[in-house]
Order: sequence, then structure tokens, then C-alpha cells
Amino acid sequence: MKMTGIFYHPSFSRRSYLTRGARLEDFPQVLEPLLVRGNVVLYESPAIAEQWILKVHTPELIQGVDADPLCSTARHSVGGVVLAGEKICTGEITNAFALIGAGGHHSGRDFFGGFCCFNDVVIAITYLRVVHGVKRFAILDTDAHHGDGTRALVWNDPDVLHVCVCTTDRVSADGTKVDVAAPGGLWGWRVGSEGRVDPDTLYAEKVVAAFEPRVRAFKPELIFWYFGFDTHQGDYGSLGLSKRCYLEIARFMKGIAHEVTDDRLEVVLGGGSRTDIATMVIPPIIQILSE
Repeated sequence: MKMTGIFYHPSFSRRSYLTRGARLEDFPQVLEPLLVRGNVVLYESPAIAEQWILKVHTPELIQGVDADPLCSTARHSVGGVVLAGEKICTGEITNAFALIGAGGHHSGRDFFGGFCCFNDVVIAITYLRVVHGVKRFAILDTDAHHGDGTRALVWNDPDVLHVCVCTTDRVSADGTKVDVAAPGGLWGWRVGSEGRVDPDTLYAEKVVAAFEPRVRAFKPELIFWYFGFDTHQGDYGSLGLSKRCYLEIARFMKGIAHEVTDDRLEVVLGGGSRTDIATMVIPPIIQILSE
């Protein structure tokens, strides 16, 4: 049986760097209908050992994060992302959704901010390489903002494909670091030939066009989807999107992971502040993973 893991810590429901309140306050109870399916398992995210943080970040950054009260969930956030990757790579689960209390993609070797503390995905990549010998990874970042910390950390790593749907169009010389200007971003939505604007379809089509051919050619062993719902209409990075867009991307990501990595996909929660949106969009994405 193919298994889906959910990674969570109770502190994520009480406080978070990524919200004006407790955006995950409805969790884990909202997950109960999924947990009775038999192939969905809830794991408690452990705190990451400092030795793994030091392989990515400077001691000074760690001191800064530890001194920031808004980063109080950072070690458990990273720990869940790492544990999810490990259980995928050992075959205990097929795919995963990692809930977090503090984000990661704005955190570089010696800087952090923008609601991010430690770079969870890059620490997970580092761990999986050392402990499990996994070499090649792909990251799709659909948070509203550019993943500058992740980009800085993987810039010289040809074995990481990083596709970020943000504000500009740019591709590195080797083709592994890709920025894609999100429709509806800085320039607003453009009315189509039929006089209508459909943000969900236009955004999802842009994601598929940017990621699918590249990930097929790249052939990673594990795919990370850094999913931010801050792009949802009414949230702080709104691109006018709705749940329909996220579910379409989730189906695409599950499908492409099945074809390219034998189903190895980890969804990592990124930005987004509203409790109602988190409660509305996260469980259906997990349901798609588990189907």
C-alpha cells in the first residue's frame, strides 16, 4: 500500500512566524477524516540536531534565530521536513506533506528574514545526501515571493533543479536555476482573447510549462514542492488564486513525481497567513497525495 505521511508539531498550531495569528489552529483535528483512510499517517516533527543546521548555516545565524521569539518553532519545522524526506527515501512512506511553523526559503547561509528562519529544504537535501546517498533533487517553489535563500544556497549545485515562480524570467547558464514570472504578479492580470481573466488556469499552466519539461530532463531522485498559499486571494501575497489552482498543481505534481521519481514527492508548507485558507486548502492537497 502506498502511504502518505503528514509531519506536524503541536507548537505549529499555537504560534508561527508566517501568520498574524495561529494559521494552523484547526490542526491536527481537521485532518481526522484523512487519518482514518488507512494509508495516511501523522508523525510528530522532531527538533533537528544542531549539527545538521551547521552544515548549511553559520553559527552567527543560529544565534540570531535562537534570539528571535518568532523563530521558536524553527527547529521542529526543519526536523519535520528532514524526517519526511528520510521516510520517503527509506520507503516507509511514498510521499509527504510537511507542516511548518517557521518558513525556510528566505534563509541563506548567513542571513534570514521574510518570515523564514532555517532553510528547511536545503538542510533536508544535505541530510539525505550524507545519510542516504541521495544525490539529485528538484525544487518547485510556488510561494508568492522569490526563494532567495534557497537560490543562494544551491546556486553552485548542478544536482539541484530549482524552479521558482516569482516576479522575473531568468535562467542560469546551466539551466538548473530558473525564475518564472508569475502571471498576475507585478504587472497584474492580462485579459485573455475572450475578454476573461482566469487566474487559476493561467497560473497552473505557467507552472506546468516551466517545470514539466525541465524535471523530466533533469531526472531527480526526489521532488520538493515548496507550497505557499500566500498567493490566495485575500492573503498577503495575493495573486488572486483560489483552491482550484492549488489542487490542479497538486495533481500535476503527484503525476510527474510518479513518472520521474517513482512517486517520491515532499510538499513543504511555505507562506500564507490566514487560518481559514489553511484549513480549506491543505487537507484536499493531502487527500490528492494519498489517492
